[in-house]
Amino acid sequence: MRGMLVTEERVRAALREVIDPELGVNVVDLGLIYGIDVNGGVVRVRMTLTTPSCPLHQSLGTAIAKAVALGVPGVERAEVELVWDPPWSPERITEEGRRALGWS
Repeated sequence: MRGMLVTEERVRAALREVIDPELGVNVVDLGLIYGIDVNGGVVRVRMTLTTPSCPLHQSLGTAIAKAVALGVPGVERAEVELVWDPPWSPERITEEGRRALGWS
């Protein structure tokens, strides 16, 4: 779909469809998304995991790239960068994520 404007908001909406299989909450509301950079049809997502030893790092990264590439019209390429700084903590979870986890 040429001509569609790729925006951070559209990318973030697509990422809400990616569910952490261990916690059952999407990666946005868990606070795992540290940044989204859009440069035309190229999207780069910076993300982290709840722990460095998380066994799902590859599958979550693949799911994120796929959600962006397939879920946002106009994306030509989606890249995922796994970062550890700053370290993730439960304070990053959104209010919606806290409700989903039964924390509020």
